[in-house]
Amino acid sequence: MSSGTEKKAYEGRSITVTFEARRCLHAAECVRGLPEVFDTGQRPWIRPDGAEAERLAEVVRRCPSGALQYELVDGGAETPDRPTQIMRNSIGQLVVHGELRVDTPEGPRAETRAVLCACGQSRLQPYCDHAGPCGQTP
Repeated sequence: MSSGTEKKAYEGRSITVTFEARRCLHAAECVRGLPEVFDTGQRPWIRPDGAEAERLAEVVRRCPSGALQYELVDGGAETPDRPTQIMRNSIGQLVVHGELRVDTPEGPRAETRAVLCACGQSRLQPYCDHAGPCGQTP
C-alpha cells in the first residue's frame, strides 16, 4: 500500500510547487486563491509563474491536506506553525498544522500540514482519503 508519496513538481522561475494527488481532498483553496495559477481545465494545471512567489506560497499554505507544498528557488521553504495545532473538523478528520513527523508505511515524513484519518478506514493511512465516516460530508 502506498502512502501517496508520488509528488509531481511544477517548476517556476522563483518557486517550485509540488502536488501529491492522492492526498488532495479537493478543498479548492488553491483554485479559489489563485485561479490564474491553479486551473484544473488546463495542462499543466499548475503554472507557478502566473503569480509572484510570495503570493503563491501564501495560497499553497492554505491547502489543508498538505497535498500542495512549495520550495523557493533561493532555498526557502515553508516554516511550520508553532505551536503545532490539532483540531477535529466538522466531518471528524484531524487537521494538523505545525512541525510534524508523520509515520507512514514507507517511513517517517516531515510535514507542515496534514489531514489525518480519525476512523481508521482510509486506504492512505495515516492520511484521510474520504473512504470512511471521518471523511464524509454530513
